[in-house]
Amino acid sequence: MKQTLFTIALLAAAATMTAQENATVDVHSRYTKVVAPVKGKYESKRPPVDERLFTSTAVEKKIREVQKILKKNPKLAWMFANCFPNTLESTVHYRVLPNGDDDTFVYTGDIPAMWLRDSGAQVWPYVALANKDDNLKKMLRGVILRQMKCINIDRYANAYNDGPTGAGWHKDNTEMPPEVFERKYEIDSFCYPIRLAYEYWKVTGDDSIFGEDWLRAIDNILATFIEQQRKENRGPYTFTRMTDRAFDTLGWDGYGAPVKPVGLIASMFRPSDDATILPFLVPSNFMAVSSMNKAAEILHHCAGKAYGSRKTEILLMAKRCSELAAEVKAALQKYAVYDHPKYGKIYAYEVDGFGNRLLMDDANVPSLLGMGYMGDVDIDDPIYQNTRRFVWSDDNPCFFSGKAGAGIGGPHIGYDMPWPMSVMMKCFTAKDDEEIRWCMQTLLQTDAGTGFIHESFHKDDASRYTRAWFAWQNTLFGELVIKLINDGKADLLNSL
Repeated sequence: MKQTLFTIALLAAAATMTAQENATVDVHSRYTKVVAPVKGKYESKRPPVDERLFTSTAVEKKIREVQKILKKNPKLAWMFANCFPNTLESTVHYRVLPNGDDDTFVYTGDIPAMWLRDSGAQVWPYVALANKDDNLKKMLRGVILRQMKCINIDRYANAYNDGPTGAGWHKDNTEMPPEVFERKYEIDSFCYPIRLAYEYWKVTGDDSIFGEDWLRAIDNILATFIEQQRKENRGPYTFTRMTDRAFDTLGWDGYGAPVKPVGLIASMFRPSDDATILPFLVPSNFMAVSSMNKAAEILHHCAGKAYGSRKTEILLMAKRCSELAAEVKAALQKYAVYDHPKYGKIYAYEVDGFGNRLLMDDANVPSLLGMGYMGDVDIDDPIYQNTRRFVWSDDNPCFFSGKAGAGIGGPHIGYDMPWPMSVMMKCFTAKDDEEIRWCMQTLLQTDAGTGFIHESFHKDDASRYTRAWFAWQNTLFGELVIKLINDGKADLLNSL
């Protein structure tokens, strides 16, 4: 039975990757080759210098610093060096446009398309180093500018092509411009670009990213969120796909399940790109609150530089962002909290406004567990802490534990396949050293000897994994290691 379930999971993952009509998937041997240490030293899995898509002096310096700190843990130092620059070296396509502006197209890894969510998360850990490397700063600026342009091409898409190539899921029953790779509407597709732009601005002070494309993108985001509150009607977006996988299409004639308008925002798909069951996806609504408040702050800054009627227009947009954030925040406290008989008050994963709730968590971020990492809830919020205990237990139907490790998975891959991303979210939000120790040991033991972090692994055998080349999880691992060192946990890491 276990083998059958694993086979089904692999077939589902393979179908997701190989059915991308005109896409070329290239998983290099460096990602699948198992490496054993020779006299305590590991062979680097990084591409040769002349094959790296992008190199940053600040990132190289950080790698050397961390490796020196982790000299008593050669495997962790090796994995960090493989993973932290992986986005830069294998997925970043930076160029300068004819008008002199920066432009950066970011692959998700083994899929040559740019997801708004993934690209925002992949380059996030590099923002802290932006002021130490002008080229890195330009590359990050290019990602933000590209994301705004993508949103303005199609405000209901989640993934885009590098130009009007027509690659991707163009047989889906939805409007598909040639620049769009996939058109699954997800709240977080808007939130990650705002999060990235806000952090970049705060770190660098560079407000040149907030031009006409930015203002137009925020206007498009507002229009979409308000449409998907579904107060007047179901909105213009529909989506269906010919598939044997239920989570890759929408029911109810492509509109998704009914909702009662209560102020929350419907999301037809989860961050996993799986369809929601109840459309008010709670962690994504929390992220929308944070994002709209960030957008409002940026718009107030923009208004301070504008004159005449343009200033009034921008301030009105900021007001709409703040009002939407306040409305969604109030609705979350009213409709997303469930009094669990075992854990007390917790946040549901999905609700519909009618009183129905789905109690689970998925590995992909934003998730209930990941809300503390994202800053969308206070990490000391008692409801979040109760929720955190719930999702990391057998009471969460997507939690899997076995001989190789434990973690949260989801229907995207299937039974018995926890995601390292969930282990990292647990570690990011942990306060106890023993919990941190367990998380890091799990991550070190589930790389299958490849030196990289995978999409998922089988709970009883980490050598059975999906997606050997998944840049988001690799870079996230690097971010986690740096955070733990900054938090004074170097001795703990060296003792693993």
